Amino acid sequence: MDTFLPFISTVFIGASAIFVALGWYLVAKRKIEAHKKAMFWAAVLAVIFFITYLSKTFFIGSTAFGGPDSIRLYYTIFLLFHIVLATVAAGMGIWTLITGYKNKLSTHRRLGPVTSVVWFISATSGIMVYLLLYVIFPPGETTNVWRAILGI
Repeated sequence: MDTFLPFISTVFIGASAIFVALGWYLVAKRKIEAHKKAMFWAAVLAVIFFITYLSKTFFIGSTAFGGPDSIRLYYTIFLLFHIVLATVAAGMGIWTLITGYKNKLSTHRRLGPVTSVVWFISATSGIMVYLLLYVIFPPGETTNVWRAILGI
């Protein structure tokens, strides 16, 4: 169970990124209704990711980095970059969805491309965090979120 939920949440955020890319492609082709559907599903998948991520964090704990100490600092910097980027992407994503659904299209058109890029980088860096925690290196201990992030 310690590795199942992280795998599932990573699949959901990866699928969300794919739908964001699809939505960007569709809007460039002026297929607005298809764009709306793709972005809706990107948001739904992101919410499912977040629920699974929080479930694992609250009910099981967070996984500390299990790789070599020589790269722990680099991993921690990368993880902090990902956390900040994911937080920004979530806020931007919500705002972009709101402007789209409220037909504030001039704002939506300016915000959408930036949000998509930030979201895509956030999702990609999240997948890299998963790979570093569970695939490339053996998982570290399961602990509280602060100890897992900062190693203290």
